[in-house]
Amino acid sequence: METIAYSIGQLAKQANCKVETVHYYEKTGLMPEPPRTEGGHRLYVLEDAKRLKFIRRCRELGFKIQQIKELLKFIDEPDHYCGEVKAMALQQADDVQQKIDDLERLKLALYEMVAQCKGGRYSINDCPIVEALYVT
Repeated sequence: METIAYSIGQLAKQANCKVETVHYYEKTGLMPEPPRTEGGHRLYVLEDAKRLKFIRRCRELGFKIQQIKELLKFIDEPDHYCGEVKAMALQQADDVQQKIDDLERLKLALYEMVAQCKGGRYSINDCPIVEALYVT
């Protein structure tokens, strides 16, 4: 069976990212260093495309580089279990919820400032939003 080889551009296109992103993931150790042609061009295979898509999806879900390294370690090394991945996913979900809660508090604070402002052509010196932004 013949193995299909991808150029870095083809790989990036498959994962809907830029070539620079692939380079970055290689530098950070998320993507392995691929073999090269005699001319020095990188050659990727289907497993590389799958791995890159996995990394991209993890990033979309807010996982940090170190967390993705850990997830990939679970996949790459023997003797790891689904429960380890579940624990990381639950922790990430909790982190996302914390960010949502923080953003909700920010939104309410902004609406509170806006509600106190008369708007229109009132002097900026009397603007409660500006005043609130000066308060530390």
